[in-house]
Amino acid sequence: MLEKLGLGIRGTLKKLAKSLFVDQKLIDELIKDIQRALLASDVNVQLVFDLSKSIKERAKEEAAKGLTKKEQLINIVYEELTTFLGGEGTELKIPESKPFKILLVGLYGSGKTTASGKLAKYFTKRGKTVSIVGLDTMRPAAMDQISQLVKGTSVKAIVDRDNKDPVAIYKNAEATISKQDVAIIDTAGRDALSDDLIEEISKIKEAVDPDEIILVMSADIGQTAKKQADSFHDNCGVTGVIITKMDGTARGGGALSACAATEAPVLFLGVGEKIDDLEKFDGKRFVGRLLGMGDLASLVEKAQGAVTEEDAKVMENRLLKGEFNLLDLYNQMEAMNKMGTLGNLMEMIPGMGQLKLPKDAINVQEGKLVQWKRAMDSMTKKELEEPDVIDSNRVKRIATGSGVKQDDIRGLIKQYKQSKKMVKLLKGDVNPDKLLKKLKHQYKG
Repeated sequence: MLEKLGLGIRGTLKKLAKSLFVDQKLIDELIKDIQRALLASDVNVQLVFDLSKSIKERAKEEAAKGLTKKEQLINIVYEELTTFLGGEGTELKIPESKPFKILLVGLYGSGKTTASGKLAKYFTKRGKTVSIVGLDTMRPAAMDQISQLVKGTSVKAIVDRDNKDPVAIYKNAEATISKQDVAIIDTAGRDALSDDLIEEISKIKEAVDPDEIILVMSADIGQTAKKQADSFHDNCGVTGVIITKMDGTARGGGALSACAATEAPVLFLGVGEKIDDLEKFDGKRFVGRLLGMGDLASLVEKAQGAVTEEDAKVMENRLLKGEFNLLDLYNQMEAMNKMGTLGNLMEMIPGMGQLKLPKDAINVQEGKLVQWKRAMDSMTKKELEEPDVIDSNRVKRIATGSGVKQDDIRGLIKQYKQSKKMVKLLKGDVNPDKLLKKLKHQYKG
């Protein structure tokens, strides 16, 4: 996520940290480095100029009590970047009155329909009843996509493949959505914000009377982001933004900063293809991740969504008894898979974002998890519960059944044995001194 921007700004701050003293020359170099990093990430030139001016003005301030001039400057950069990207996050609060109506707008290819599914999942995880109303009559596959997105979930899809009048479709859906906590209304897009799109959205807006109008914008639109955000805001009264495709090669800075320049805050980021890959946006936390400071709050939110409280309690009890088998390892891997990619998780852990781990190494680890899951799917219940019974003949059979190499299966067994050893090591020990001695002894052994 905005990898080059993060590396660029972190490099700049490292240069500042190594300098002997802070003078105007150093401040000018720092600002130029930040400008280069932002422009390389598609941020609008005028916005970069405004940010530079703010940093330069604040750099004249006397250092706060207890801070050195260097620390003061680093703090200024942190605060100004946070403000630049919209400040602290805006929470979508759902009132008791039903339904809370969210109208999604945007151009073709921005990912509105996918965003509607992710948003629905976000609210259902928080105990809300949700329906998605499909009003995109321009794209034939849109209705099918909505039905597919909610398949196997409690979300209600309201689609009408025969009706070409979006307002009529909505009117017919009103009785159904009145019983729901949240109604997400997906609309059609165009290649540009044309007069007919503005007219269609205006009619839908009048019929729906939405509580929120959210612009869905792709991270890959670059410098045109500001113009698009301003146009939608002026014509549709946008109240918030979802930026999609933040997981790809898109530089993303243009979309993020453009939204901050309007009065509509960024509410969510789409960070992957899975239905759970939607992150609540908070400028403060986001800048923390950019600067390699991590984002434990987002990590906790992901973990809570991946593991139920009941499952966590069961696992805790088993670990306290020193019990651990391949099913436990499998469940941990399932939870990790729900939480997102290994690379994204590392960004959230303080200090880990600064490690220059090669992408190939991260991809290899993620590939291993996929292989190991396939191997476990080919194991018997006994093998999963008592992995010690897996001998060379069983390894061969599992490899044949799963299509996973025998060496990879042996690697899985090795990982299990190491994890089990650690569980036994930690069993019943809450005294830090004793635990440290155990770990040292284990390391020497």
